[in-house]
Amino acid sequence: MADASKVVRLAEAVRREVAKAVVGQTEVVDALLVGVITGGHVLIEGVPGTAKTLIARAVARALDVSFKRIQFSPDMMPADVVGTNVYDAERQEFYLRRGPIFANIVLADEVNRTPPKTQAALLEAMQEQSVTIDGVAHPLPSPFLVVATQNPVEYEGTYPLPEAQLDRFAQKVVVGYPPADDERAILARHTGGMQMPDFEAIGLSAVASGADVLEARAALDAVVVDEGVLDYVSAVVRATREHPAVFLGASPRAGVSVLVSAKARALMAGRTFITPDDVKACAVAGLRHRILLRPEVEIEGMETDAVVSDVLESVPVPR
Repeated sequence: MADASKVVRLAEAVRREVAKAVVGQTEVVDALLVGVITGGHVLIEGVPGTAKTLIARAVARALDVSFKRIQFSPDMMPADVVGTNVYDAERQEFYLRRGPIFANIVLADEVNRTPPKTQAALLEAMQEQSVTIDGVAHPLPSPFLVVATQNPVEYEGTYPLPEAQLDRFAQKVVVGYPPADDERAILARHTGGMQMPDFEAIGLSAVASGADVLEARAALDAVVVDEGVLDYVSAVVRATREHPAVFLGASPRAGVSVLVSAKARALMAGRTFITPDDVKACAVAGLRHRILLRPEVEIEGMETDAVVSDVLESVPVPR
């Protein structure tokens, strides 16, 4: 049997620690917790200055796992991400200089600032949890999670992510501006000057380990999925392909992502079974980036979030 209580304690402890560095943004923190538990990579989109990078750093610190940040830029090459073989003249042999992808949590910061060729360097890592360098496959650490941030594509100097890469993100979370009370609390924390939070100074400490994360992932297998809920997930995903505004609907991988994310949210709520509400809670983040709209409806200003909302309203909920 899955021990949901351990996952609840893990989630609560991480939320508590992250709150020492980040005001609000609970939806993003919970999305990262789901990503950590499921191993499903997370794409965070938002304008600069909304704590996207800080949240990822804080979650990694609370989990006491290795963390690497890659600042993507227009001149970055794939080898800058995965690493390369370097010749040692003294030993007269090549050795692998590992890139920053070799970490438990990898922050791909502003991933849409680099051209598609370099973005593609993440594809194998995200799918296979390994990278191939000069024909040799190198496994990545476990647990492994890519957290990518991006600015909205309409901003200058960005490259839209290819559909194949978007589909490898289990969730896409959109970060908005904070409410007035949260924004005032942020300002109050910086009355002494503008600086990045010092995790040691604010007492943000590790409350879990990589072993705890792997134990939580193992608990996913024991979460019960009723036949009616399974049919519901399938119906929701298939309905995105039949929506009149959609050119290309969600893939089968999208359905798997929504289902597994729902199982993680159930565990975080202390349950060993999922409900339609768990599915609904994961549907927008799990599907919004996997749907392509018809050009004519995009021109009219329709967004994929509206399509997912329409689908959730139209598909009958099992009882």
